[in-house]
Amino acid sequence: MGLRGLDIVTGCGPGAMKGPMKGATIAHAKQRIRGGLYIGMSEPGIIAAEPPNPIVNDLVILPDIEKRLEAFVRTGHGIVVFAGGPGTAEEILYILGILLNPENQEIPFPLIFTGPESSRSYFKQINRFIGDTLGIEAQQLYKIIIDDAVHVAREIKAGIEEVYAFRKKTSDAFYFNWLLKIDEEFQSPFDPSHENMLALELHKDQPRHHLAANLRRAFSGIVSGNVKAEGIRSIEKHGLFEIDGDASIMESLDLLLTSFVAENRMKISGEYTPCYRIKK
Repeated sequence: MGLRGLDIVTGCGPGAMKGPMKGATIAHAKQRIRGGLYIGMSEPGIIAAEPPNPIVNDLVILPDIEKRLEAFVRTGHGIVVFAGGPGTAEEILYILGILLNPENQEIPFPLIFTGPESSRSYFKQINRFIGDTLGIEAQQLYKIIIDDAVHVAREIKAGIEEVYAFRKKTSDAFYFNWLLKIDEEFQSPFDPSHENMLALELHKDQPRHHLAANLRRAFSGIVSGNVKAEGIRSIEKHGLFEIDGDASIMESLDLLLTSFVAENRMKISGEYTPCYRIKK
């Protein structure tokens, strides 16, 4: 992507968040592109545990995870997702929930899931889960390209050209996606308490973008119980989070989370002890 003159926005930490910035820095230097942007977006709970990598030249710290996620989709012209764990699933559901809103149907937004061959199983499970819960329309909002960096770069570049043309036509800004409709449920912070986790409306008798928002909240709670201090303390005090909903959704969710555990994607290191219980 850097060879195609694109700037990079990531969560600004190490690993997959540093890699695209490092690659773009080298690519920009080879082409004598000066003033490249390597924007890092974080929030207080993350920045305290993960300092920004040294390539970041613009750092933005948002007040909470919801504002951080909104900043990504408002600022980015296209998004490339690398394989991760439940936090990555949360981010995918956030994006899909916004794109599934009927008011955003005409807005071009290139979205690609990619990575090396080792990522294939992760995205296979994610794709199955999305199909089971949100349907084929949601699956049509993204492309999965495994182990082919050139193909990804060409696709994202072509998608961004479409974004530029759309924004010229609609007189929308290049630096901020003003036309994107983002409902309050995607902007308001979710408190992953035991009561709120159990009360999530995880059923198909609702618009799909609302279901995506509630599924995103379920993953947000799991991330909190896995790695965030307040979530870990809550689990220690009150026991496991309980997640309830339609039987088909619970079965698909259980399969997805079980695959994360089997592939060691639920915890950075050490043996994983679940922070949740799925009611069936």
